[in-house]
Amino acid sequence: MITLKIIDDKEAEMELISDDHVAVIPSELQWRNWAADSEGMTGDALKDFVDNKLFPGLQNLDVSTGNKRAVLIRDIFAGTNNYMKNGTIIRQVVNKLNEIDFNASEDRHMFGDIYEDLLRDLQSAGNYGEFYTPRAVTEIMTEIINPRLGEKVLDPACGTGGFLTSAIENIRKQDVHSVEDLKVLEDTIRGQELKPLPFMLCVRKILTDFLRVFAMQKLAESEHYASLQRKLVA
Repeated sequence: MITLKIIDDKEAEMELISDDHVAVIPSELQWRNWAADSEGMTGDALKDFVDNKLFPGLQNLDVSTGNKRAVLIRDIFAGTNNYMKNGTIIRQVVNKLNEIDFNASEDRHMFGDIYEDLLRDLQSAGNYGEFYTPRAVTEIMTEIINPRLGEKVLDPACGTGGFLTSAIENIRKQDVHSVEDLKVLEDTIRGQELKPLPFMLCVRKILTDFLRVFAMQKLAESEHYASLQRKLVA
C-alpha cells in the first residue's frame, strides 16, 4: 500500500511538470481513483477490489512496450498477497496513508525514519547468515570506486539497495544534467536479491529516488527554459 501511495504522489508531481507524462498503472487501479476519498469504498467491497482487481492487475501489468516503470511495478507486486482480511481495517490503513504526502520533504523524512527502523531490524539477520552493509561503508566504497554515467553498476546480492542508491546519488551529483542523462543512468543500474523483504525495500527506495530525481530534473529544465524565454523577451 505504501508503494502505491508513493507512486501516485510522484506521478501527480510528474504530471504537473511534464505534459507528455503517461501513467503506467491503469486508471481504475491508481491510488487517487480508489483510495483518496476517505469516505470511499470500504468493507467487503474494498477487500474484494484489493484481492481480485488491484493486486492481480498490478501483477499482470502490460510490459509489452518495455516500459521500465511498468516492469518495476509488476515485479514489486509479483507474489504479493493481501493479508488484511477486514476491508474496514484496509480503509483505516489507506486513510492513514492519505495523510502522508511523499512529495513533501517532512513526510519523506518520516518515511525515511521508518525505512531506517526496518534496516536496523534487518541488522540482526546476520544470526541467520544474512549481512547488511552499513551505510557509511557503502558510501565510502562508492566514493573510492566513483561510478560515472554510462558505466554499468551491478550488485548481484543487493539486499536493501545500499550500494545501488549510493551509486545513483554519486552519478547524479556528477553527471546527470538532463532527462536523457537520467535515462542513461536508469539503463545502467542493475541489482538482484533473493529475499522478498529486502527486495521490496530496495525497489521502493530506488523507485522513490528515480522518480524524485526525474521530477527535479524536469523542473530544472523547465525553469531553465523559462529563464531563457524571459531573457529573449527582455
